[in-house]
Amino acid sequence: MPFDLSTHVRSGLRPPAAAPFKGFPPYYFIGGNNAGEALPMPELIAAATRALEKEGRNLATYNLKTGAQGYRPLREWLVERLKSWTQIECSVDNIIVTSGSTQALELVQKVLLDPGDVVVVEGGTYGSAMTRLHDIEADYVGVAMDDDGIIPAELEKVLAELKAVGKRCKYIYTIPTVQNPTGTIMSMERRHALLDIAQRHDLMIFEDDCYADLTWSGTRPPAIKTLDTEGRVIYCGSFSKSIAPALRVGYLVADWPFIAQALTAKTDAGSGALEQITLAEFLPAHFDSHVAKLTALFKQKCDAIQDALHESFGTSAEFRPPEGGIFIWVTLPDTVDTSKLAQAAAAAGISINPGRDWVADPETGKHSFRLCFGQPSFEQIKDGVAKLAEVCHEEFGVPLTSGNVQRS
Repeated sequence: MPFDLSTHVRSGLRPPAAAPFKGFPPYYFIGGNNAGEALPMPELIAAATRALEKEGRNLATYNLKTGAQGYRPLREWLVERLKSWTQIECSVDNIIVTSGSTQALELVQKVLLDPGDVVVVEGGTYGSAMTRLHDIEADYVGVAMDDDGIIPAELEKVLAELKAVGKRCKYIYTIPTVQNPTGTIMSMERRHALLDIAQRHDLMIFEDDCYADLTWSGTRPPAIKTLDTEGRVIYCGSFSKSIAPALRVGYLVADWPFIAQALTAKTDAGSGALEQITLAEFLPAHFDSHVAKLTALFKQKCDAIQDALHESFGTSAEFRPPEGGIFIWVTLPDTVDTSKLAQAAAAAGISINPGRDWVADPETGKHSFRLCFGQPSFEQIKDGVAKLAEVCHEEFGVPLTSGNVQRS
């Protein structure tokens, strides 16, 4: 029987154009927004001032110290940070600064993919990555995962099924450290297994590490890229979650042959210079202390949203405590369709991400949803989850009472 990719590949129309911005609703649990109250404004203002004093007149040119590849002092700082935090050893020539992780995703796709190519993704994964694959007419296949990451036997099974119908995976897209949407951290054993499978099947790996700075423990396993001796792992990082998403500064790390191709594909004449030079001034003195404070705040908000879910949904809401980041992945009983719940909640001023948009097979996310706790205040977290439970009760009878459910 032919392998039916439709059972694995997300389909659907491109999302409609965004409506004009009218401000956030009262309870905004979507997107990847940071905590405004945690932005280190005095330090950023001072860094921006020093940056303009040092490099301001160079903004009159396109080539601000290596142009499209990125501001060299920023890349020099990244070389040291990557070595100490991820154990990746590289040079400035192995790094290209991008306009956020979004451009990093697009560059990888431009270099590696043609329409009709197949990418293997985790069963639950970054929604925008799937949207962009859809936009360029590439297919993607989800692989089952658990708390330790992609399940190697399931990955082998999917690769064999693809081969049986004459298709070959171009690369594996993974978010191993503080996974989006689940908040899990891939075990070291799975990292080795994933790279071993990639080597045996001659595949590339795209390692998205954009949330990895924000682990509750303050530690992390080595990046998959550190295990790579063949140049098959492309690594992506970002300052959107650790500093601010509006800065739009991300980066790719890879061996030079890929970086050279990515530079050819990067046709924007260079990412925003003011953001790069400001970060280069801010990061050496302030990054570690800022991230420690930010992570502590996010951990408090994570605890608050778990308490709110327990109090308002009781045992109706199942979730695994995240190991870092700004998201929590929640599963409700099978009677609840979270796409319909999201619509009803929106009418009540509550924004949530329905699970169908964050899984490769939409049916597996039908009863789940993702909440971002980075931006809301503690009061908004408590009240918003309580109101969401009321909406869910009215629409689906879950939880069993519309009032708060006391934790057993």
